[in-house]
Amino acid sequence: MRVFVTGASGWIGSATVDELLAAGHEVSGLARSDASAAALAAKGVDVRRGDLDDLDSIRDGAAAADAVVHLANKHDFDNPAVSNAAERAAVQTIGDTLAGSGRRFLLAAGVAGLAQGRPGTEDDVSPSHGPDSPRGGSENLALELVERDVHSVSLRFPPTVHGVADHGFIATISGIARERGVSGFPGDGTNSWSAVHRSDAAKLVALALEKAPAGARLHAIAETGVTTREIAEAIGRAFDLPVASIATEDVVDHFGWIGTFFAMDGRATSAATRELLGWTPSGPTLIEDIDAGAYAPR
Repeated sequence: MRVFVTGASGWIGSATVDELLAAGHEVSGLARSDASAAALAAKGVDVRRGDLDDLDSIRDGAAAADAVVHLANKHDFDNPAVSNAAERAAVQTIGDTLAGSGRRFLLAAGVAGLAQGRPGTEDDVSPSHGPDSPRGGSENLALELVERDVHSVSLRFPPTVHGVADHGFIATISGIARERGVSGFPGDGTNSWSAVHRSDAAKLVALALEKAPAGARLHAIAETGVTTREIAEAIGRAFDLPVASIATEDVVDHFGWIGTFFAMDGRATSAATRELLGWTPSGPTLIEDIDAGAYAPR
């Protein structure tokens, strides 16, 4: 297939591109910078210059492809409304371009907020609807496109997709621990985050492209829940720091913007996804990655 990937040079996207190329697909990728364009071109990717605000480039990339894998996101946590608006506009543009074609459209989503008091499952419908909701309600928007003959599939990723050179949530929390001289966890540390290794996440995307039915909600979850206390203890071991509880009322002051996320419960399962796709995660666990030095300064 000819596959157009947004976020092709990103953390999950670059590994996904490698999987797609290895599977024999032709890949085109959206690249914002010269460095990203060069890295993609070196792999044999057809580079399309642009970003999430360049809807013409996104439209052209989708129109020329047999399938679209949308992994890009601004992740502007200081201005979430900007990220949400860009995400919704990109999904709407891709959907309008693919409408009536039966072509595949896979997009990144998350598991946060799916369930209260239990792990989220693939049967849980995202509570985010409309342009002002998280991610601009893009998952529900994309799945509604099935009625317009778009083969839409939601790829739900956990709070941490980990590995060497990860610059996401765990890297941020590790940096805060080094800066403050203590590896903290919120409250009693029993709230948990689900996790997956980057390599396993990329393999799931490639499998989903081949096997997932229209309207599917897939969970890229290798570990249902790793407690924030376990995460903090591993960071403490990695950087020889004391480990301490951070009172609930002090979490945001201690951790900054990421404190709200770190204090949330982000558990989810993937039993249905594994059975549907034959996906078997085999990469290191989150704690194994931290212990092995994946988050050491580089």
